Amino acid sequence: MNVGQRSVAPQPPEASADQIMEAVRRLRAGAVVAFPTETVYGLGADAESDAGIAAIYRIKRRPAGHPLIVHVPDRAGAQYWAEIGPRAAALIEAFWPGPLTLVLTRRPGVASLACGKESTVGLRCPSHPVARRLLAAFVAAGGHGIAAPSANLFGRVSPTSVGHVFDDLGAETPLVLEGGDSEHGVESTIVDLSRGFPAMLRPGSISAAQIEAVLQEPLEAPGAAGPRVAGALAAHYATATALELVAPPSLAERLAQCLQRGERIAVWSRGDPDAGAAVLWEPAPADPVAYARRLYATLRRLDGQGLARILVEEPPAEPQWAAVRDRLGRAQVGAGTR
Repeated sequence: MNVGQRSVAPQPPEASADQIMEAVRRLRAGAVVAFPTETVYGLGADAESDAGIAAIYRIKRRPAGHPLIVHVPDRAGAQYWAEIGPRAAALIEAFWPGPLTLVLTRRPGVASLACGKESTVGLRCPSHPVARRLLAAFVAAGGHGIAAPSANLFGRVSPTSVGHVFDDLGAETPLVLEGGDSEHGVESTIVDLSRGFPAMLRPGSISAAQIEAVLQEPLEAPGAAGPRVAGALAAHYATATALELVAPPSLAERLAQCLQRGERIAVWSRGDPDAGAAVLWEPAPADPVAYARRLYATLRRLDGQGLARILVEEPPAEPQWAAVRDRLGRAQVGAGTR
């Protein structure tokens, strides 16, 4: 290398124009494709294709009627599905394209199967360049939106790389558009605007404080009467290995209890437990953004080690950690049950 010349990190492979057009052809024919977004990889179908939506539910083993999020290229695309009121317009202006889903009242007459036959629809405009190219080509071919949950089996750890998609879906894996590892690593923030007040239904990388700053009003609690949305079940994002969230002061004691039973375990914590070969230690990032980006990949890697248990040191109870705490809490409920 010449003096003063900078090395450039290799860029991940990205879907070609031909692959994008093949994906559009399959979507318009009622098939499914997997594609990257800035949050996680999605399993997509034409949101107005009953055959495509049915294929998503079958491949994911997703409970019937559990609503999907519809991905659109812009505000104009969202208006096909729902009325865009002042609150929605403000949030779209501030955060689209990006990891924000808006739950809005669905227009009468538009396809309802992707929405779980709810009167509402979840709409998102992703920022990943491959997703944006796919949506632009899909709309040019006559489509109005791509319904896409995460491209993994229902309830399991979400995929943030192409390899994760193949690991989960196996022989059912459809055409996958490559786009590198996901930037944010956790699913989008979901805000409900369908009931006359704004409510946070799922935390993500766009925080409640950021939403409130744009709306100039507080977010309400979701409440029992809120619409059903993706990722809101108590048990979700689950590993096959039992997983426990442990408060930092209790971590050493809980670790000792597991070791006394002869368990081989993993510990994901900020400090090294220094407990010998029976413990696989994973250093935890101190930054919530870095932690979220690594969350699912780390859970998947630890889940594949043949361990008895994964102990995760609870992240700080601070607003910037809300999305991570939410995902880990749901993972703990469902972990070790399959």
